[in-house]
Order: sequence, then structure tokens, then C-alpha cells
Amino acid sequence: MSQPPANLFRLDGKTIFLSGAAGHLGRAMAFAFAQAGGHVILNGRTESKLQELAEELTAVGGGASVAAFDIMDLAAGEAFFRGLTRLDVLVNNAITGLGGKDPAEQLAAFRTTLESALVASHQNINAALPALEAAAAATGEASVINLTSQWGHVSPNFSMYSETGMGESPPAYGAAKAGLMQLTRYLAVKLAPKKIRVNSLSPGIFPWDSIVAERPDFIAAASAKSPMGRLGLAHEIGGPAVFLASPASSYMTGADLRIDGGWTAW
Repeated sequence: MSQPPANLFRLDGKTIFLSGAAGHLGRAMAFAFAQAGGHVILNGRTESKLQELAEELTAVGGGASVAAFDIMDLAAGEAFFRGLTRLDVLVNNAITGLGGKDPAEQLAAFRTTLESALVASHQNINAALPALEAAAAATGEASVINLTSQWGHVSPNFSMYSETGMGESPPAYGAAKAGLMQLTRYLAVKLAPKKIRVNSLSPGIFPWDSIVAERPDFIAAASAKSPMGRLGLAHEIGGPAVFLASPASSYMTGADLRIDGGWTAW
């Protein structure tokens, strides 16, 4: 009978690329990865924010470096990943283009959302494949984690937006996240022979502190629709992310882990 690794949830010696690292959930995952012993490559468009985060991680004993480029700049992404000799974990978290008021802006936003969340994630995986294969050859596995959403499983309940004056989740967001789930399943099967696992995380509503403070009616309305009676706290994404990145999930691929307080269970 085989023995499990001694440190199932540790990421010591592993390098993790995290897009959208300076965002709300990105920061939480960065701290969780670093605290588990991993070296986190922080990706995003604003170098100053990433550098500040890297310094925060270093201050608490974590390992971090900065890779400032737009994931929608496919050439920049290919050049970066081509320069890596090994990558243990790739986390596709970034998304942009959610706004738009008039029809032309809405169409442009729809395309940008799909490009950033779906197309760029696919290109990241393709570009990082040699580095992921090198990690799998060295350690027996590599992991890809795609950040999806509960809105990739179900439609938003529009009453909680309209009745509280909160802007509703746009249609492109859920469409992009649902597409990313299917890409996750496809690539999980495709890359399994290479010992590269591909899974997704589907967060529920994880409001920024500013939304909690400024939109109490929305927070109350949304919380009432959750079986747990509350919304997510940013740090609660960290444990599931570390789980999918670590040896603790070594027999998981093609799976979607819902972190939604039971929202999609009813």
C-alpha cells in the first residue's frame, strides 16, 4: 500500500504563477500559496501594486516575484512562459472588460471578458506547457487551476440586484466562466497522460470590504439566498486553492470545486 506524502498541503519548492494577483481574491490566494511554502509569481498589469504585494509576502516569510504584463498581450505571455524552465502550478484568475453602458460598449466588453477569462487562459496553458511538463517530470505532477464562478453554474437572481440598486452581474461573466469550466474538463483529459492536473475553483459572492460598507442592502439580500446565511470572506478561497495546487489533490483532475456557501446546492 502506497504511503501519502508527508506534507500533503505544503508547496515547498514549488513555483506558482498567479494572474490577477493584485485583485481581491488574487491577494488572498497569493498569501495562502506563500504561507504554504510556495514561490508565487505575481502577474497583473500594474507593476507598482504587484511589487507592493511581493513586499508584503516577503515580510511574512513568503517567496514572491513580479511578472507585470497584460495576459491579453499573448506575445508577452508567450515570451514570459518561454523563459521559465519549470512551473509547478498555473492559476488563471484574471478577468477584465465587465462594464459597458451603450450597446457598442456592451459588445466590446463582452468580447474583452471572453478574451481575458477564456482565450487568455487557454493561451497561458499552451505557452506554459513546456514548463509544466518539466515540473511533472521532476516531481510527478503539475497543476493548473482555473478560477470560474457560481455564475458559470446558475444564473444570477436579478432581484437581489434590482431591489438594492446594485449593478447586476453582466451576461459575459457567467458565459466566460462556464466556457472556462468546459475548457478545464477538456484539458484535464488531454493533459492527464503528461501528469498535469487541470481543475477549477468556482467562488460564490466574495464582496470587497467597500461593498460590504457601502451596500448593506445588497449584502443582506444576497446573504439571504445563501444556505449559510452569509457571503464569502476573501481568505476562504485560500485553502481550496492550496488544496488544488498541492499533493493533497493528487487524484483530482477535471473537477470543479464550488466555494459558494451552498448557493448552487438549492
